[in-house]
Amino acid sequence: MAVSFKYWDECVDTLDMEAMWLDPDVSSEWINAGEVKGQKVHLSRDPDGQPYLTQTEMKAVAEIIVRRHFLSQVDPDMICSIAELESDRQLLTTHYNKKAKETTFGIMQILPKTAEWLVSELGYRTYEVEGNPSLLYRPFVSVYLGSAYLKWLSNYDQKERNEEFVVRAYKGGIKKASHKSTLTYWRQYLSVKQSLPSRKHFGHRPLLTDASASTSASASVSSLPVSQMTGYVYWDSRASPEDLEEMWNHSEVVKEWTKSGEKRGKVRFSHDAEKRPYLSRVEIKAVAEIILSKHFSTRRVKPTVLCALAEVVSMRFVNGVGAWTGIMGIDYPTTLWLYKDLGYKAYIVESVDDLTNPFLSMYFGAAYLAWLSEYEGRERTPQFIVQAYLAGPKNVNIQETGPLWLKFEEALSNYEDPKKEQGSCSIL
Repeated sequence: MAVSFKYWDECVDTLDMEAMWLDPDVSSEWINAGEVKGQKVHLSRDPDGQPYLTQTEMKAVAEIIVRRHFLSQVDPDMICSIAELESDRQLLTTHYNKKAKETTFGIMQILPKTAEWLVSELGYRTYEVEGNPSLLYRPFVSVYLGSAYLKWLSNYDQKERNEEFVVRAYKGGIKKASHKSTLTYWRQYLSVKQSLPSRKHFGHRPLLTDASASTSASASVSSLPVSQMTGYVYWDSRASPEDLEEMWNHSEVVKEWTKSGEKRGKVRFSHDAEKRPYLSRVEIKAVAEIILSKHFSTRRVKPTVLCALAEVVSMRFVNGVGAWTGIMGIDYPTTLWLYKDLGYKAYIVESVDDLTNPFLSMYFGAAYLAWLSEYEGRERTPQFIVQAYLAGPKNVNIQETGPLWLKFEEALSNYEDPKKEQGSCSIL
């Protein structure tokens, strides 16, 4: 597999190249090195003539990929540290494992079979690599798939995993995550991470409230001129015209959107201080009501329950939080199973990116909730259904009122009138 890169333009597409130029640190570094926008940009080379990414470039690629696809789910510092250890940021690095008889490629050292699994089984299709492992040498492809794998490891076996588990499992596989053979790698990782240049941290934030939505996030969005809005995400880019028409026909939504100056064809999501798009409580409730009235009118699933679950799993962030994808936290394999095997086909699912459509996520969240309500042919209690949704049906302990149920009840109180909903909540 003879691959050679002299210029950035040979290993990234036009959109990614534009994103690199828009990064102020990268553009400053490139201009100082004599590069000119509109012309081919030279890759840095080590004394052996091998192309590599500078720390500034590596940081930019990691942050661009995380901002697009894994915001609040993968730490860019983790990506940069692993790239440093795995390849020293050299694009054409390969390592052959004699024992496993397998070769890893690129700055994140991805196995071709792992890449194909991430694409075919988990739906990471932004960069197609099936049948062409040489694409793993491309920096954006490698970081995208490496990030996808890190996200999967962070919730392996439906359990939230700590940083040490994720890093050691990335190096040695799941079985070696606690083995002494990966301990040195973990210590090296901590040392490298500590030495990285200072950068913005993409972390988790507290639950958003209506007060924060109306004062901080929405106010900061509204105060910006349109010319500075390119970093914001719009409803129109995530939802179909038909679903948006339903939103415009919802009285509470129209009231909120009109007040914030939204116009048909270009409706902004609310954004937090880190420009992460999220739904207001008015919007999330409207989406739930629309989906249920159109597709689950006979199932009696309550919109308030879907809203509360969205609060718990994603904090109403459009892209999700942590291992949870989309507002309802439904993963791609579960969505594909509901779509193909159970016949929920009101929305087409082709890739994991589709799950960032609030209507699609809500639809499959409602479908999964309905399935859980009759799990194994038995009518299930609200406690079982909620815990099963959040932790998996095989991990439910109905003898205990766990923290997930308590979080759910707290979130539910934001949507249900206590005078009308006396006693414990009901799902159906």
